[in-house]
Amino acid sequence: MDYTAVVITVSDLGSQGKRIDTSGPAVCKMIEDAGFHVIHTAIIPDEQAEIQKMLIYCADELHANLILTTGGTGPSRRDVTPEATLAVATRELPGFGEIRAIPVAMWVESLKITPRAMLSRAVAGTRGKSLIINLPGSEKGAKQNLSAIIGALEHAMHMIVAEGH
Repeated sequence: MDYTAVVITVSDLGSQGKRIDTSGPAVCKMIEDAGFHVIHTAIIPDEQAEIQKMLIYCADELHANLILTTGGTGPSRRDVTPEATLAVATRELPGFGEIRAIPVAMWVESLKITPRAMLSRAVAGTRGKSLIINLPGSEKGAKQNLSAIIGALEHAMHMIVAEGH
């Protein structure tokens, strides 16, 4: 597998240097162990316009095959990562995230561990030949959610970059 990945941490405190990001590095390690080459990482605030700008940059300029976000998927007022993702995605992929309370992949697996999983609003979609997936902001949650889908990522990459059917 020769695919590229980007990991974006969405965190007000992390972007201000007031909180150490552990989810981003943990996701990078997992995705590298799965054979992806991480070409960019970033920590940005919970601002929809900034998230959208970063997603567009990673998809359209860096041409990253996989864009993973951590953070901003909960129900708080500042959690706008799903809205930013849907605003830039050209196609939704409900099988990878939790869209409109439909329990799928990450959500189902997370519910086995904690009832708090039902608060996740994570989404997934594509922009061009990039797959964008939202993960929770906690290291534990990000790792659990990524573990639930990591086995399907290579096939997804084949399909999205038109190597598949």
